[in-house]
Order: sequence, then C-alpha cells, then structure tokens
Amino acid sequence: MGDQGTSKWVILVASIWIQAFTGTNFDFSVYSSELKSVMGISQVQLNYLSLASDLGKAFGWCCGLSLVYLPLGVVLLMAAFMGLFAYGLQWLLIKSLISMPYPLVFLLCLLAGCSICWFNTICYILCIRNFQTSRAPAVSLTTSFNGLSAALYTLIANAIDSSDHTLYLLLNASVPLLASIIALVSIHYQSIVKSLPIDADESESLMFLLLNILAAFTGLHLLILNTISYQALAARAFFAGAVLLLVLPLFLPGIVHNHVRTVKTICSNFHLQGKPYESNHNDLKLHKGYVETNAIVEENGCCEKLIEKDESTMHGEEHSVKMLVQSWDFWLYYVAYFSGGTIAIVYSNNLGQISESLDHGSETSTIVTLFSTCSFFGRLLSAAPDYLHQKFPMARTGWLAIALSPLPIAFFLLAASGSTMAFHVGTALVGLSSGFIFSVAVSITSEIFGPKSLGVNHNILITNIPLGSLFYGFLAAVIYDLNSRSSMMEAQVGEVMSCMGKQCYMHTFLLWGCFSLLGLASSFLLFRQTRPVYDRFLIKRNQKWRQMFPMGMSSSSIDG
Repeated sequence: MGDQGTSKWVILVASIWIQAFTGTNFDFSVYSSELKSVMGISQVQLNYLSLASDLGKAFGWCCGLSLVYLPLGVVLLMAAFMGLFAYGLQWLLIKSLISMPYPLVFLLCLLAGCSICWFNTICYILCIRNFQTSRAPAVSLTTSFNGLSAALYTLIANAIDSSDHTLYLLLNASVPLLASIIALVSIHYQSIVKSLPIDADESESLMFLLLNILAAFTGLHLLILNTISYQALAARAFFAGAVLLLVLPLFLPGIVHNHVRTVKTICSNFHLQGKPYESNHNDLKLHKGYVETNAIVEENGCCEKLIEKDESTMHGEEHSVKMLVQSWDFWLYYVAYFSGGTIAIVYSNNLGQISESLDHGSETSTIVTLFSTCSFFGRLLSAAPDYLHQKFPMARTGWLAIALSPLPIAFFLLAASGSTMAFHVGTALVGLSSGFIFSVAVSITSEIFGPKSLGVNHNILITNIPLGSLFYGFLAAVIYDLNSRSSMMEAQVGEVMSCMGKQCYMHTFLLWGCFSLLGLASSFLLFRQTRPVYDRFLIKRNQKWRQMFPMGMSSSSIDG
C-alpha cells in the first residue's frame, strides 16, 4: 500500500510528460497551408482533413476497451505508433517524396486524431485510478500540459530550422513515441518515490499546489520566451529550460515529504495545556481527498462506499446511455459544448489561413503558440473550483458558464477589427476559454452523470466535436472560398486559391459569435438546473465534515 500511495506522483508526472508532447492537433495550422498547396485542394477539402482528425477522437472508447485486455504500456505504445505511421506518411507527402490520393490522406488524419484521443484517455485513466479522491485536480493539472505542445514543438522546430514548417509533421510522428518510452521507463523505475513512506500522502494538497505553481512558471516560460526564440541557439537554450521545468516535479515528493516530516518533528516538541501544538500546516488536511481518506479510515476503511455516496449525491444516480439521452441537463450541456469548445477547435484548425488572410502568414507559428499556451492556462485555471469551493462554493457548471463568456467577445472583436492587436487578443481569449472548457468538462460529466459511467458518457458528449468541426468548419471554408473567388487580391498557387483581407473571415466570426452566445445561454440554463443539486451536496459534505471533526481545525480545539 505504501508503494501504491507514493508512486502515484511519478505516474502523475509521467502523465504530464505524455500530455505535454502529444497535443499534436494544436500545430495543424502551422503546416496546413503547405499541405493545401502540395495536394492542390480547396479550403473546403482542407477543412475535411481537420474534420478527419477531430473524427478520430470519437474512437476513444477503443482505448478504454483495449486497456481491459492489454497492459497499459502496450496500449500507450500502440497510440504512439499510430501517430508515427499517420504523421510520418503525411511528412513524406508534404516533402514530395511520395504521392497519395486524397481519401488516403483523410484516413491518415483520422488515425492521427485517434492516437491523440488514446493518449488523452490513457492519462485520464491513470489519474482516476491513482487519485480516486482527487480526480479533478489531477485531471485538470495533467490535461493542462496538453496545451503546451505547440509551444514545445515550436521551440524544437526553431532549434532545427525555423523556416521549415514541414518539420512539425516529422516532430508529430517521432516526439510522442519518444515521450511515451521515457514515461514508461519512469513509471517502471520509481526509485525516488518508492523510498518515501506512506505518510507522504498527507502532503497531497501541498503537492498539488506546488505542481500548479510550477506548471504556471512553465507556461510563462514558454509564452514569453517563444516570441524571441527564432534563433536556433536561443531556441535550444529555452527548450532545455522547459525540459528542466518538466523534470523538476519528479523531485517534489521527496522535498515536500522532508518538509512535512521536519514540521511534525518540531511541532511534536511543543505542547499547549497538555495537548500537542497544531501548526498551520493542518490546513493541508482541508483538501477534499485527504479529509475523505482519513475519515474513511476512521469508519473502518469503507472507502468505496463513502466516495460513491458523495459523488452519486450530486445527481442522484449513475446515468445509463438511455437515461443520458433522455436527460434535459445532458442536452443543455451538449449544446453548451457544441457552441463553445467545439467552435474554439475549429478556430484553432483555421489559424493558418486566418493568419495568412490578415497578412500574418510569417507569424503563424507564433499565433499557434499563443493559442496553445493560453489554452494551457485555461486548463490550469479549471482547478480553481477545487481550491475555492470553501470561499466561493459555486457549482462547477457555473464556472463553465463563466468560461464560455469570453468567446462571443473574442469573435465579435475579430469581426470588428482586423488589426494585429485584435487578432492577438481574440486568439488569446479563445485559447483561454477553450482550455478551461475542455478540462472542466471531464469533471462535470463525472459529477452530473456519475463517475462510473464517465468513459461512456463523456465519449457520447464529445461526439459534438466532429459534428461541430464539420458544421462550423464547412461554414468557414465555404465563406473563405467564395471570398477568394470574388476578391480582387486573389492569389493563385497552381490551382489553389488563397483569400486575402479582413473579409475572408469577417462573416465567419460574426456567425461563430452568435453561436457562442447560444452556447453561453445554454450553459446558464444548465447552471440554473444543477445549482440546487450542487448546493445540497455542499451542505451535506460540510455536515459530514462537522460530524467527523466536531471540533474542526479551529483554535478552540488547540486551546482546549
């Protein structure tokens, strides 16, 4: 039990590494123009390729099924080799070393999207298995690093050749495989964490706090320094710094354990009125996972029953597929996601053409990095409800509504102004909003429709990604192609038409802004529907804590 309780931190760090280097969907916009030119396809046909990648994410259930029969390491390597094959062949195509028909490229994009979803599913399962009482903080932390992939890949590409955008496909093929091998080796050889005793778990809240702080520093490092990393030497130095920040979490368990042990030793030497002095470090025990775990031990170890009771209280019972599709709450949730997070994905997929149309084609990698890094901070902020639930006990669906609020602002700003500043601000807002939505959605699905059914129910929810990619992407592509034909500034490369000017996406942004307002309205209705249930849960949880700890952690218990 000791190894299982402490080795989970190495597994968490390994999940962070996997996520950080497998968000290969973020850099599609960097090489999409080259792919469009080499294949001689229209914007609508290019949109179908990005749709194929999103469609591949609908096969996440295959990963869950594979994990039932195969070891996790085998499934992880299967995901890596899927990406190696899919992206590797696309790289050969874009370098004109081979030729392929359009349908085959479509299938390769689908396979690439499937590999991304498999990586995500593996990380979700690792977090849920190893942090049963702290699922939300673990999931939000690990998935946040997925948003850093584009920034990391940009550093690697600049370190090799900043002018060759086809490098991204080669990196997409090889880097996830390398990261998977390193993660598996780290999980297998847990020499640092295995040396820690069981009571290292008492530092769980502090560990998550430090990991989030370190993650924020990593994001700032990549966001700020990526803008000055076009020189190969500088890019190599900044990438080395980023790798160091990704390795540092491995040493945190030992540091935190030694700190807590020192505090305990000092505090054990002091007594007030015959009672042990309780230091301020007791506030670590307020973390939900730790309180539940210790309360469970006092109740004769009935772990599963107490956890299931707490989580099912939030919506009464687990939802089967039939119950899910008959639920009014689910369809409000579906529309909110469809008209929010999915639009942000399509915006990300079109960043290459948007940058080109606004005459920022040379800055595409910088814009993609901005979007990706802001998505990272959005995902990181999705842990806020777990840290602020005592001071701001708001339903997580309320946080979803807040996260959707910047989207219509961003799209109407982009439609109104084609300036560089508006483009950067709008991209940052969309990235920040989408990151929060994607990360918090896993916890919302679990809380409203039951944790046991998460694998099935969440995959049903994300069917809106390929549907939205088809709808919103097709809408944008048709408007783009119409403007490219009518524009006086039309530029042709072979048979490929490129649209130049603000008008290329202005109407698209207006329509996306209107749809995001629909998503915002739907999220507020969902919040109103679920708020009473969340409030009852918070009241019952607080009553349970008072019963378990009648004197609480207050000064009265210390002074006696």
